[in-house]
Amino acid sequence: MSKPLNFSTFIGCEKSFDEAEVVLFGVPFDGTTSFRPGTRFAMQAIRNDSFGLETYSPYLDKDLEDAFIYDGGDLELPLGNTEKALDQIYTYSKEVLNAGKKFLMVGGEHLVSLSTIRAAYEKYPDLHLIHIDAHTDLRDDYLGEKLSHASVIRRSHDFLGDGRIFQFGIRSGMKEEFDWAKEHTYLERFAITTLKEKVQELKDVPVYITIDLDVLDPGIFPGTGTPEPGGITYKELLEAMKQLQELNQIVSADIVELSPPYDPSGASTAMACKTVREMLLTLID
Repeated sequence: MSKPLNFSTFIGCEKSFDEAEVVLFGVPFDGTTSFRPGTRFAMQAIRNDSFGLETYSPYLDKDLEDAFIYDGGDLELPLGNTEKALDQIYTYSKEVLNAGKKFLMVGGEHLVSLSTIRAAYEKYPDLHLIHIDAHTDLRDDYLGEKLSHASVIRRSHDFLGDGRIFQFGIRSGMKEEFDWAKEHTYLERFAITTLKEKVQELKDVPVYITIDLDVLDPGIFPGTGTPEPGGITYKELLEAMKQLQELNQIVSADIVELSPPYDPSGASTAMACKTVREMLLTLID
């Protein structure tokens, strides 16, 4: 089993790869960011902050100390070569899944999720996607580029197809994207109030979860590359993650789009860090 470089450990994730049920790894890539770069620094900041976080979640009544989680560090990716970077992310994700484990990938910009979703789909052909985000991410291309953080869900649809993608919190995108979604995805605008209902529909099928942290209102979470006013509160996100506990087949997940340089207060990193803890514990059976 190959191991990513730049190794450091998120609190409570000190198990070995062989004994782990869940693998945590970072993807420091923001090569297609269209507004404010900086998400490549997310996982380093999250690991550093994690030592100010308790391993126990009172929301889920679970503790990282009781779980079998391996922090594999960050992938070392080539600069300036998006396709090669995506291939390397896919290869590592595939290795983890083929070893019978789940993963939580932390980006990085949202395009990196394309590789992890694809790897999960190849292992679980009936895969369904829960997408929590401010943005539709349904452009067919951005400035002529098919591979973009603005098109990651559209590229995922290329292999998932209709009826498999469920989007929540969406409040930004081109009119054409919203129109396209009416025919091809489930999309809740502005809120995540229907997540509970959709979780019950998806309870017994394989589900991958991708959370773009810019779903949070920038008034509380300014540390992101494409802030979009009108977002949800952190309490709403925590409640959504609690609802995800009802899913019986969460196969893997990712959390993306923290950009620490844009919030020197550290509040955004603290929220991202806590979200990583909650999602790790959500992935534990």
